[in-house]
Amino acid sequence: MSVLTLRLAGPLQSWGASARFARRTTESAPTKSGVIGMLAAAAGIERGNDDRLRPLAALRFGVRIDQPGTRVRDFHTAHHGVTGKSMPLSERFYLADAVFVAALEGDYPLLADLHAALRAPVYAPFLGRRSCPPALPVELHLRDHGGLQDALREEPWQASPWYRKQYRGQDEVELTVLREADEHEQMAADTLRDQPLSFAAEHRRHTLRTQVSDSVLIPNPSARQLPRHDPFDALDEESA
Repeated sequence: MSVLTLRLAGPLQSWGASARFARRTTESAPTKSGVIGMLAAAAGIERGNDDRLRPLAALRFGVRIDQPGTRVRDFHTAHHGVTGKSMPLSERFYLADAVFVAALEGDYPLLADLHAALRAPVYAPFLGRRSCPPALPVELHLRDHGGLQDALREEPWQASPWYRKQYRGQDEVELTVLREADEHEQMAADTLRDQPLSFAAEHRRHTLRTQVSDSVLIPNPSARQLPRHDPFDALDEESA
């Protein structure tokens, strides 16, 4: 199997799994439906074209939390375009300064097409909502061998330099990974209503998928090599 890796980094992101009335929440990490929707938009797949969406939705999905970010709340006001009447006050939640590595596992030809689409997208990619553009190119690598877990373990740490400074004393950092469960992990997996079936505006549909959480150790490129210090060295110097 092949794997396409993505870097999801921006000032704001919002990955909503549910929206109720005037309250729009965000998950703590990108959702599969949100990432598949971004890829479908880049490839020019229209919202009602479920046949072209189906191969994308069948890709195996995982995400690594490289920089968790901070949850922020924003209040929205609006007026009716015709009557001018005030609309209900709504609140929307975002992740600020977050960075993720997403990975999709599947057949090489499909992933190669999606990789090319991200480099020349039909519709511009956004991080969960149209108001959240990416700060860096989304595509990272297209791997023609290995699996999802290997890619999430081997992809270099994508956190911002200012964030990495907090870990200068560590040669490795432990990062959380959320991924679709293997066959033998189904009993211990959580279920989420996050498997896209249709993005058609009149009847968006999602079904359940499984997810497990684990962690990986990633080399820290900002690790500071501290000089060797042995308190007994001073005793040796005095005795000499």
